[in-house]
Amino acid sequence: MRRFVTITTLVIIVAAIALFWWRFYFVFGEGVKAGELNFVVKKGYIFKTWEGRMIQTGYKSQVPGSVQSNEFEFSVTDEAIAEKLKLSGGKVVELGYKEYLGAVPWRGQSKYVVDTIIAILDKPGPASPY
Repeated sequence: MRRFVTITTLVIIVAAIALFWWRFYFVFGEGVKAGELNFVVKKGYIFKTWEGRMIQTGYKSQVPGSVQSNEFEFSVTDEAIAEKLKLSGGKVVELGYKEYLGAVPWRGQSKYVVDTIIAILDKPGPASPY
């Protein structure tokens, strides 16, 4: 009976570790998003993490005739990328990211983690009528 309990306990521990890895460290998807960088800020009580928001404009909306604005909230784990984004507020950026199934406090508040900056472009100014 003691051997059965030991084997069962080990199986449960291994299954819990595998489930934790799958839920929080398995990369579910990778992609690129582009939009106007709204902000990047370092915040947190115990774990100080970089969090940001990018505004993406679109044309598909629930209400006919209106423009929808999508927000892409993300976390940044690399300090160098966060510093570049911090200086790029209000600019149009293209960011490469990884999507996880869940967020862990030491990686950030979002399940989307930005890992590359593809491009940073200045916003085009208003067109002159002359």
